[in-house]
Amino acid sequence: MVAKIHARVSWLMPKDAGRKVINAWAMYDWANSAFYTTIMAAMFPPFYRSLATSAGLSEANATASWAYTTSVALLIVAVIGPLLGAISDQTGGKKKFIAAFLSLGVLATGMMVFLGEDTYLLASLLFIAGNVAVASSNIFYESLLPHITTPDNIDRVSTKGYALGYLGGGVLLVINMLWYAYPEVFFLPNRAAAVKLSFLSVAVWWALFSIPLFRRVPEPPLGQTPTLRQNPVKAGFRSLVKTFRNVMKYRQLMLFLLAFWLYSDGIGTIMKMAVAYGDEVGIDVFDLVLALIITQFVGIPCSFGFGRLAGRIGTRPSILIGLAVYASISVGAFFMTTAVHFYILAFTVGLVQGGTQALSRSLYASMVPKSQSAEFFGFFSASSKFAGILGPLLFGLVSQGTGSSRLSILSIVVFFVIGAVLLSFVDVEEGRRRAQEES
Repeated sequence: MVAKIHARVSWLMPKDAGRKVINAWAMYDWANSAFYTTIMAAMFPPFYRSLATSAGLSEANATASWAYTTSVALLIVAVIGPLLGAISDQTGGKKKFIAAFLSLGVLATGMMVFLGEDTYLLASLLFIAGNVAVASSNIFYESLLPHITTPDNIDRVSTKGYALGYLGGGVLLVINMLWYAYPEVFFLPNRAAAVKLSFLSVAVWWALFSIPLFRRVPEPPLGQTPTLRQNPVKAGFRSLVKTFRNVMKYRQLMLFLLAFWLYSDGIGTIMKMAVAYGDEVGIDVFDLVLALIITQFVGIPCSFGFGRLAGRIGTRPSILIGLAVYASISVGAFFMTTAVHFYILAFTVGLVQGGTQALSRSLYASMVPKSQSAEFFGFFSASSKFAGILGPLLFGLVSQGTGSSRLSILSIVVFFVIGAVLLSFVDVEEGRRRAQEES
């Protein structure tokens, strides 16, 4: 058994380097989660809505504009994601791609400091650039996962990354909230300056805590060396065409993807629209941010807990539990009227969010052939982004059509229900066996 493990991860030698590599890999979750918490979820949505309303948009239309902005960002990632993954598998250099998109994301996020009144269109462009950057870098970051651990430990490593992401994003969000609540204590002129400083802090945080990944995580070996003599773009396109055909060969993997596209769309829509929805309902920004901090820190132990739960009852049943909770969250949000309601829902999201996403990532990784990991993760990311466009787009259309976002949040239930039904038919063991045979 030991010999088999060493053979699988021999490029991580010496032996004690394994833990350091895993920790360094997981730190990228810590680093980029600042964008998801402060920019995507907490501080930027109400700031964006204030820019949109100052330009003359109604409350509902401001929320819809935010929803459409997130949809555009997802569309761009969906288009370029498979190509990026295919090129990476042909040429190597996963870490170089991470570095390139990290640089774009840090630049776009840092420039948010200069946003002012009547600049909501520029705010849309900067958010799209940052969102494309963080999502694209995650294609290559996640494609490293099957290379740094063994199949029997992949769930724990994946959930560790999500747990550190919750912690890192939560720590910075606490700092940002303190700046917002007590600007004079931190020598800031007002809350508006505190909000803009929080955007700059994300750029610094993301860049600084990405360093361990570049220092300690080795570049995995190429799985298809003959294509190195070909033009990487041509090889990438050629490989991209094959990806769609290859995925269809893995019946259980394809069925999982269908389920994942649906329920991930629901999860992503709640993540992106929760604060904008709460702001429209009339909940104070301080309460919105504090509730999300609760989500972050509740998510830390619960992410680890889901890893242990998967070890006992299986990965698929654990995900199904999370989806049932998410469906109840959507229904509860429809009736939300006070900050207390938002706190309860935020706490409940923290119970399942990290674990559900981490186990989905590890379940997919366990059914993917290692030699095509970046290509398949590019397809995984891009296809989910294509599917993920529907949730925010539906949210925005319903919000505009009804003049309120209450029916929008309720409509998300359908994603969890149909996704759970499809997931229940996935034969996980068959999918893993097929991937191992191909590898």
